[in-house]
Amino acid sequence: MKKIYLILLLCAISLQSCNDDDCNQSCFTPPESFSFEIIDKTNDENLFTNGTYHSQQITITNTLNNSPLEFTFISENNINLIQIGSIGWETEIVNLKIDISNIHIFDFYVDSERKTEDCCPHTEYKEILISNSEFELNSQTGIYKILVK
Repeated sequence: MKKIYLILLLCAISLQSCNDDDCNQSCFTPPESFSFEIIDKTNDENLFTNGTYHSQQITITNTLNNSPLEFTFISENNINLIQIGSIGWETEIVNLKIDISNIHIFDFYVDSERKTEDCCPHTEYKEILISNSEFELNSQTGIYKILVK
């Protein structure tokens, strides 16, 4: 009888060691956000800073399901950036249409995959495309400059 209790105890202990709670969640990596600065191509001025556009005029639509996409407009210290932080929290494809004042500015396509390796979740971007506008990416800041005529 003591052997049966000992075997049951060993089985219970071994089953508890298979728990996923052994992962250290301090390695959580959120997806990067995407930041866009809308620039006048001819004079390199930010079109929000110079008053051409206003943040209330921005609409971002996911054309795959015709739904609006949330974004943040960062105006502190006259930075005036459009920031999208909702992409990449799950495996997804988004195809965004960015309009300002009913003018189509650019399209933004992202194919992202949310992965977990060694208990650490992170996002892998398979493809990131900007179309219908010229742009420059500042590799140090990660900010896309969208050049508008």
